[in-house]
Amino acid sequence: MWEDRYASAEDYVFGKAPAAFLTENPWITAGAKTALAVADGEGRNSVHLAKAGLDVTSFDLSPTAVGRAQDLAAGAGVTLDTHVSDWDGWDWTRRFDLVVGIFIQFMGPDARARQFETLRAATKPGGRLVLHGYTPDQIELGTGGPPFVENMYTEALLRQHFGDWQIERLASYERDVQEGRGHSGRSALIDLVVRRPA
Repeated sequence: MWEDRYASAEDYVFGKAPAAFLTENPWITAGAKTALAVADGEGRNSVHLAKAGLDVTSFDLSPTAVGRAQDLAAGAGVTLDTHVSDWDGWDWTRRFDLVVGIFIQFMGPDARARQFETLRAATKPGGRLVLHGYTPDQIELGTGGPPFVENMYTEALLRQHFGDWQIERLASYERDVQEGRGHSGRSALIDLVVRRPA
């Protein structure tokens, strides 16, 4: 599905600018040298992290999206270590100072616990894990994301899975989002930044 979506688009589906969450919270990269951007799509967020000076690795299952990420990085004068991989194909024994998941709510509750565990495993001791996505209120707004309420994040859900780490930011809010054709309009968002114990 994702390869078809990217391949059929003439331009970047979610635009070239990073998620506003990243630009508004630059402190999340403090102290980090390496970053992993999971299910990174066309590279808008990984390129932003690379421009901030991080050594960025990224993966996505769509070859078209990964190719566009490489093009976007070249145009920005930065380098990404990009990979075509699905979630299960990634080497989760690799660890990074910063692990970033932006709008990765394509897994339902049955698979989500394992998804969260792999993200935790990829985060170095003392490193940060970042999630940015939608709350259940997004379903009614209909401006992006999957149409499944069970895939959405709540603060309680994220506390359940990450509350044993230091929570540095956990916030739910609404705002107008303009990120290409993929995310456009009033959106119900949630941010999580947690630090793994050293």
